[in-house]
Amino acid sequence: MPHSAPGHSDSPVSGEDIKTLRDTGRLASARWCPSPNYGARPEGAEISLLVVHSISLPPGQFGGSYIEDFFTNCLNPSEHPYFATIADMHVSAHALIRRDGSVVQFVSLLERAWHAGRSCFQGVDECNDFSIGIELEGADDVPYTPEQYVSLAELSTVICSAWPEITDDRITGHCDIAPGRKTDPGPAFDWQYFRASLQAVQSRRRLG
Repeated sequence: MPHSAPGHSDSPVSGEDIKTLRDTGRLASARWCPSPNYGARPEGAEISLLVVHSISLPPGQFGGSYIEDFFTNCLNPSEHPYFATIADMHVSAHALIRRDGSVVQFVSLLERAWHAGRSCFQGVDECNDFSIGIELEGADDVPYTPEQYVSLAELSTVICSAWPEITDDRITGHCDIAPGRKTDPGPAFDWQYFRASLQAVQSRRRLG
């Protein structure tokens, strides 16, 4: 699918106050859907990594409330055969970007969401301790939407402004921190286009 020019589309991620975000961990532009699946970060852990994931429930299907149900432990295993295999899992992400670019937040960015599992980045294990996890509604082999790239670039810029320890080279995929175990966001995710979009948003914000 052809992309629009980086950073030129409207995004639902707007009006974020960086100080408020850093103090509260709550995204003003996101719909709040609290998950019970989180915990405190270890003492002294600095938020310094952003992890991009993808999820669709049922696999390869988009829309509906199933992802939210899953992250809030409300998924009904009788509604699809696949759900019976995951209904007892307790996982979460900090936020989800839907196909239309809208954002749902499940866990305060200050807290430790359960998104990465066994993982390692640059020799440091347990990435949940120091990372923020953003899910894209999608699948490894299905192109992501232009609206998702725009929202992810805007959201990443806001998060990096609040936590400058997250530099551009510390934005990575789930597949990169759990190789051999996870494949998302998959080959369908255009990293080159995303990073161009990210640079466009950053430049626009600098110019004010």
